[in-house]
Amino acid sequence: MAADVHATARTIRITLKLYATLMSFLPEANRKQHAIELKVPEDATLDAVVAPFGMPKALVFLVLVNGVFVPPSERARYRFEEGDVLAIWPPVAGG
Repeated sequence: MAADVHATARTIRITLKLYATLMSFLPEANRKQHAIELKVPEDATLDAVVAPFGMPKALVFLVLVNGVFVPPSERARYRFEEGDVLAIWPPVAGG
C-alpha cells in the first residue's frame, strides 16, 4: 500500500529508498526492503517529500533520482515524474 505524503487532487507514485542509518526513518514494515512507495502531489518538491520522514538535513547527503545526482541547491525546486525512484544516503566515512 502506498503512503500518502500530502492530500491533493492529483498525485503521482514514486519510490523512496533509504540506505544505511536512514533506514530507521522508514516505517518498520518497509525497512527490510529499505523502500516505500509514495503517492505525492504532482508538484511536490524533493524537500517536501523528504520532510515528513523527519530526517535531519545533514543526514540527507547523497540524493539521486533514477540514478542521477540531485545537488543540494536543486532539492527545494526539484519536481518528480510518475515512477521516479528517489534514493538517499547519509554521509559515510571509510577508506
